[in-house]
Amino acid sequence: MNPLQRTLIEKAGHDNGFEHVLPAGRHIVVLASARHPAQVGVTNSALGFAVTVQSGSATLAQELARTFVLERVEGQVFVLPTEAALAQWLRRAAALSQALPNQAVALFELQVQAELLTMDQSAAKNTEVLRTVRQRVGQQAYRQAMLDYWGGTCAVTGLALSQALRASHAKPWAECSTDAERLDVYNGFLLSANLDALFDNFLISFTDDGALLVSEKIGTFEREKLGLGDSMRLRWVAGQHFLYLRFHRARFLELVVGNGA
Repeated sequence: MNPLQRTLIEKAGHDNGFEHVLPAGRHIVVLASARHPAQVGVTNSALGFAVTVQSGSATLAQELARTFVLERVEGQVFVLPTEAALAQWLRRAAALSQALPNQAVALFELQVQAELLTMDQSAAKNTEVLRTVRQRVGQQAYRQAMLDYWGGTCAVTGLALSQALRASHAKPWAECSTDAERLDVYNGFLLSANLDALFDNFLISFTDDGALLVSEKIGTFEREKLGLGDSMRLRWVAGQHFLYLRFHRARFLELVVGNGA
């Protein structure tokens, strides 16, 4: 790897979420960041750039493979043909690394502490104030994690208008036993506002393979006006979604049965 090639890789990292270069051998550039735990190694190859996920979330390579299915060689290794493709891969890796468990929880705790430091000490120690701060900051952190994970687009429709997107919980915030559950990016989906309202009220749900389920409470006329087509489905479902999705689907089915009784 010559100096120009190394400089191009380092700049791609700096501009796309990997601002640190770690000590490594002559033929590899190892990129890292203070904002997330992922570290990646980049080398030159006959086909462009060979990139290896060296550390970070256990599911990072799996999630990257959804976007870079043809570029994945095996395991943690991806081959990217151009500098533009490398930049895109690094951006996606950085976004995912900030969203996947348990990075969102770590960032949330830092944000809560930073906000409490700006408050009067007596207020900061008030139980109700602390609860309110944690809930508000947590919901903001969860939304950002969802935007990062789903690439800023609805998990069903692909809508990319952020103002119309909501971070939906499969297991409701109030019923989660820990912050790790509340902020788990797999505990729900990024949905357009109408789908979010229906999902939040258990009027729609999804099968394990992502097919849309619609409550009998929603008639044919309402389905049409809400745009609920028979072919609608989640763009993907990870295995880590299953636990939360099955919780949601059980509540959905309870309401369906209760309505029919």
